[in-house]
Amino acid sequence: MTLFLIVLFAALVFEYINGFHDAANAIATVVSTKVLTPRQAIMMAAFFNLIGAMMGTAVAKTIGSGLVDAEAITMATVLAALIGAIVWNLFTWWLGLPSSSSHALVGGLCGAALATANGRWSVMHWAETVKGKPSGLWPKIVMPMFASPLIGFVVAALFMLLLYFLLKRATPHFVNKYFGKLQIVSASWMGFSHGSNDAQKTMGIIALALWTGTQKGAFDNLPEWLHFLRTPEFEVHRWVMITCAGVMAAGTAGGGWRIIKTMGHKMVKLQPVHGFAAETTAAAIIGVASHIGIPLSTTHVISTSIMGVGATKRLSAVKWGVVSRIVWAWVLTLPITGLIGYLSCRALHALGY
Repeated sequence: MTLFLIVLFAALVFEYINGFHDAANAIATVVSTKVLTPRQAIMMAAFFNLIGAMMGTAVAKTIGSGLVDAEAITMATVLAALIGAIVWNLFTWWLGLPSSSSHALVGGLCGAALATANGRWSVMHWAETVKGKPSGLWPKIVMPMFASPLIGFVVAALFMLLLYFLLKRATPHFVNKYFGKLQIVSASWMGFSHGSNDAQKTMGIIALALWTGTQKGAFDNLPEWLHFLRTPEFEVHRWVMITCAGVMAAGTAGGGWRIIKTMGHKMVKLQPVHGFAAETTAAAIIGVASHIGIPLSTTHVISTSIMGVGATKRLSAVKWGVVSRIVWAWVLTLPITGLIGYLSCRALHALGY
């Protein structure tokens, strides 16, 4: 029970860090175009993160039961996964790099699960079909990891070219005035989509810890008022949803200015119409992923959407040196968090957990 409380605390720490680490996903463009002040944008993103986080549990179920063999998971496995994700998120935040909190958590979980299973790779669900739908690491994590940045870049570029065509006779004053207002709508949608996907990942981890604790007998002798912790079937309780939604909103309200500066100013200079195109594209892609239970990297999608709209101005408008640093962070996220999760789990086992 003590270990579960430590896991719960670590999960909420991760959720808070996820909020301020990924605040840039929702507001970087609306701040860089000066449509909203940073404080206005942060409060708006926090509100819509909160609302979005309450919409569904498909992503949570993928994280908690669709990627690794839940039967082999212990409370120490979950804690080690969270340690890997937290360490990587703090490191990339310090460097100002928009890396994926989703992939950090998945990498940590896979590494910790591998340690728990004594190196048995079959503990990970690579590809399978559940109720006629594809499930596992390949269709839910690996394929979207490569496809979503490409889709974000191409769709955002095409959308921006369409707007150029439709607005070719409009004055700059008209475009900035009306797309400044529209960008508030697109940024709100982006905040909602971000909450609907990212907040659910921690919900899934807590649900996995509750299910594991119930299966392992950790909650057998609980007092009556704590019986709500028992989870004989894997499910995401309402109190878990509300708690995670609130903590992520609080983290978003805390802001993550290092990454906001990278995404909003260092990659490409944007006007309101560009911000609208990037946010609308990313929000639509993330919304579809949330609906079908894919724990997508919201960071990958919004970053490449920004690159896509920037490239329509001219390829040199995108600062590719900054982009290359970001991409390296993306490539290294899964293996490094997997290693940290593995080593953390081995250390916990050595301590008797």
